Amino acid sequence: MTGVGYAVGFRIRQGILAYLAAALLVLLFAFAMCWVFCLVGLAAASSEIAQLIAFPVLFPLGFVSSALRPGVLHARWLQAVAAHQPVSYTADAIRALTLGGPAATAVTGTIAWSAGILAVFAPLAVRRYQRAATR
Repeated sequence: MTGVGYAVGFRIRQGILAYLAAALLVLLFAFAMCWVFCLVGLAAASSEIAQLIAFPVLFPLGFVSSALRPGVLHARWLQAVAAHQPVSYTADAIRALTLGGPAATAVTGTIAWSAGILAVFAPLAVRRYQRAATR
């Protein structure tokens, strides 16, 4: 992805260490979200049902965030939701770390959300897997 971004004109303005920190945050958040979808996959009776269950999780996370457009452009009642959900924190952290700007709140929020998601969903997915494996 970095090569494609570079080819279309994206330039990292904060240096290699900030870029590596941004990449690590993306990996951390992706790892946390993998546990959510592991649980969904283990709980669903089929792959089709797993996809149906995953959509209501993915839709608001992706579209009610600052990832695709600034949070202030959302409807007023959605702005608070968009500002305080994990995808927004992650997108804002990546932007700050690669383009510049204050990063501490977004980085801290990404780490906190990722840790919280891991703390809840990893044990649930493991427990669900163990129950399925013993049947």
